[in-house]
Amino acid sequence: MNSQYWQEEIETMERSRLEALQLERLKKTIRQAIQSPFYKEVFEKNGLTPDSIRTLEDLRKIPFTTKEDLRTHYPYGMAAIPLQKCVRIHSSSGTTGNPTVVLHSARDLDQWANQVARCMYMVGLRDTDIFQNTSGYGMFTGGLGFQYGAERLGALTVPAAAGNTKRQIKFITDFGTTCLHIIPSYATRLAEVMYEMGIDPRRDTKLHTVCIGAEPHSEEQRKRIEELLGVKAYNCFGMSEMNGPGVAFECPAQNGLHIWEDNVIAEIVDPVTLEPVPEGEVGELVLTTINREAMPLLRYRTRDLTCFLPGDCPCGRTHRRLARFKGRSDDMIILKGVNIFPIQIEKILMNFKELGSNYLITIETMGYNDEMTIEVELSDLFTDDYSKLQRLTKEVTRQLKDELLLTPRIKLVAKGSLPNQEGGKAVRVKDLRKTC
Repeated sequence: MNSQYWQEEIETMERSRLEALQLERLKKTIRQAIQSPFYKEVFEKNGLTPDSIRTLEDLRKIPFTTKEDLRTHYPYGMAAIPLQKCVRIHSSSGTTGNPTVVLHSARDLDQWANQVARCMYMVGLRDTDIFQNTSGYGMFTGGLGFQYGAERLGALTVPAAAGNTKRQIKFITDFGTTCLHIIPSYATRLAEVMYEMGIDPRRDTKLHTVCIGAEPHSEEQRKRIEELLGVKAYNCFGMSEMNGPGVAFECPAQNGLHIWEDNVIAEIVDPVTLEPVPEGEVGELVLTTINREAMPLLRYRTRDLTCFLPGDCPCGRTHRRLARFKGRSDDMIILKGVNIFPIQIEKILMNFKELGSNYLITIETMGYNDEMTIEVELSDLFTDDYSKLQRLTKEVTRQLKDELLLTPRIKLVAKGSLPNQEGGKAVRVKDLRKTC
C-alpha cells in the first residue's frame, strides 16, 4: 500500500457523501440502541421513535447521555445485544461508586482495530515499524486498543505495558523500537532517564514517532517531547466510552485532530446552556457512535473542551478537525472567581528551559483565603545560583499572573523532588480546600 491513506475513499469522502453515510448509520444505530433497556426508556419517556430522526439535525431531539447514566445502569443496562454476543468488557478506573462499563462485540473490536490502524498509517507508520506500547493492558483501553491497531497495521509489536522505565529503555534499544505509544508526562520522564543512563535517544535509538494522549498537554509540552526524544509526536484522542484510542488523531500537518466521522457524529455545545456553539468557539464535545452494535451511545457528554477548526486540511482528509483539548469541564479549577485549567499553567512553565516537566498545583485554604501553590522541578540546565533562582521565580510568577489574572505562589524545587510518573496519568492538581 503506497497511498498516504489507509482507506482513501472514506478519508477523503466529499462532505455531502460523508453526511449521507452518517445519516444512514445513525438511523441504523438508533434502531440498535433502543434494544437496550436504557435507550428504550429514554425514547418512550420523550415520545420518540426511530422515525423521529430523519435528518442529522434531528439528532438534537434526543436527550444527552452522561457518565452518570452509565454508572446508574451498571453493569449491563446499556447493552443493546444479548450478553452471549458480547466478547469483551472495558471499564473506567473510577475510584468511587460504580465504574463506567463498555461492552464490545467481535465486530466492534474489528472496527476499532481498523480505526486505530488508520490513525497510525496516517502519521507514516507501516508494517516495517517496531511499535512499543507503554500503556497498561487490561481494563484500560490504551493498551489493547493500540495493540490490535498495530497488529492490524502489520507492525512488529512490543506490548511492554506501563512502568519500569529502565526495562522500557532496554526494549527500545535492543529491539530497535521505532514508535512509542506513551502518556505525555511519562514521555518526558522516559527521556530524562535515558539521558541519566548516558543514552541519547536521537543518536542511540531508532525512534522516529510517538503517539501521545490520555491526558491534556500543551503544544509546548509536545515540542519538548519532540526535542528530547528526536521524534515527531502526534496527539491522539480517545475514551473508553467511544471504544478507546483512535477516536481522533493528528495527521502529519499537526494542525488539529481529524475526528473519524464515519464512526462518530461530533457536536460542540456550551457546557452550561447545552446549546451548539459557533465553529471555532470552545465548548464541550458531545459524541454519538454510529458504527457500534454492542453498546451504542447517543449524544454522550464527554466533558472535554475543544472546538472545530475551520477550513480544509492540506492533507486532503475531509473529516473535521478538533483543536487541541483545553481540558475537561469537570477539571476546571475555580479560584477567587477565576476559571483556571491546568493546561494554561503548563503552557507557561514549558516555555522555560530552566524548568523540568514535573509540576504540582496545590489549592488550599490559608486563613480565610484560598491560595494556589505551584511546585516545579528545575531542569539540568539550571545552575546553582541563588540570585538566578530568585529572578527565575519572579519571571515565572509574572507570566503566570498575566495568564491566570491572579498571583500563585511559585516554589522551584530540585529535580526529583516531586513524585515521578511511571506510565500512569500525571496527578497535576491537589485541591485541599476546606469545604462546609
